[in-house]
Amino acid sequence: MNLQETMRKLESMGTEQNRKVYKRHGAGDNQYGVSCANLEKLRKQIKTDHKLAQQLWATGNTDARTLATMIASPAEASEKLLDEWVSSTNYYLLIDVFVRHMAGKTPFVRKKMEQWTKSKDEWIGRAGWHLLGGLAMNASGLPDGFWEPYLQKIEGSIHSAKNRTRDAMYGAVIAIGMRSDGLEKKALASAKRIGKVEVDHGETGCKTPDAMSYIPKARARQRAREK
Repeated sequence: MNLQETMRKLESMGTEQNRKVYKRHGAGDNQYGVSCANLEKLRKQIKTDHKLAQQLWATGNTDARTLATMIASPAEASEKLLDEWVSSTNYYLLIDVFVRHMAGKTPFVRKKMEQWTKSKDEWIGRAGWHLLGGLAMNASGLPDGFWEPYLQKIEGSIHSAKNRTRDAMYGAVIAIGMRSDGLEKKALASAKRIGKVEVDHGETGCKTPDAMSYIPKARARQRAREK
């Protein structure tokens, strides 16, 4: 499937209702309003096509960029490409799929996480902390001591961070707390000191979870599965 065919397919899949919903979440006007289910169908059809992914990203269309993150090859992605893509994004849902499908699967995940978590830019910062949360959920080989400095950094800067960065930082506290008994205690202590985290979710029904209640429940489910 070439670029023109893919864009025509995306346009045909879009709906006005989806466009309205995505705009409430922060997507701009350059979108068709394609559902996640239909994007997944296209991903399965196209599989991996790194060249097409770059062409889709270059259109600036939100649906095309979302699909691009899903069909890009993390193994072929350079640091330069990752930096270019994250720097040209100002929509939190696109940041999240970019991290989940692409940046989080590259050989540069640790390096980009360390760089991006230092950024003052709202969206790059979100990407960095979202990468950290993904690592906390999936990188089993890292010791508890690796995570503690990040909890301290979050404590000291979360309330002064920008809105969507703040959201990802709080999510990282939760993810770290789910790793082990020791980190559960440390993350809960951090969450208590942090207190209430205000995140503006716009005209949506989204809410920020309470780490103090979420972490113990998640850990309990983990322990139940392990028995």
